[in-house]
Amino acid sequence: MVSGIPSTAHALLTGRDVLAATRAAGTLLPGRRTRPGVAAGLIAHVVVSAAWTGVLAAIARHHRLRAGGGAIAGLAIAALDLGIAARAYPAVRALPRGPQILDHLVFGAVTGALLDRPVWTDQGTTSTTSPGCSEL
Repeated sequence: MVSGIPSTAHALLTGRDVLAATRAAGTLLPGRRTRPGVAAGLIAHVVVSAAWTGVLAAIARHHRLRAGGGAIAGLAIAALDLGIAARAYPAVRALPRGPQILDHLVFGAVTGALLDRPVWTDQGTTSTTSPGCSEL
């Protein structure tokens, strides 16, 4: 939810539709390329976010991301997501690019920071590394 703040703020400040990005994401689902929708967009956002969170969690098992590393990862994700989706999906291509990139940056930063939180062990102690993460 936090990662949508940049595009939502941009939409509010410019008088655009605050649900345009959600509707555009709905076109990513099979059979919906020309039928944007809010419900489909919510499903698509959850699936895509969960997939990228899984990728970042796998990376965090070996390398601490922190917010900065997560933000860089978010920019890489934006390049992939928006680069591919913008070419293939007109509803995504119609979105203002800057706010969408910022949404991805925030997603990566927040996810990287959350993956870097201390983990409680069975012994009641904490570790500052992600599960399975070795300090460099």
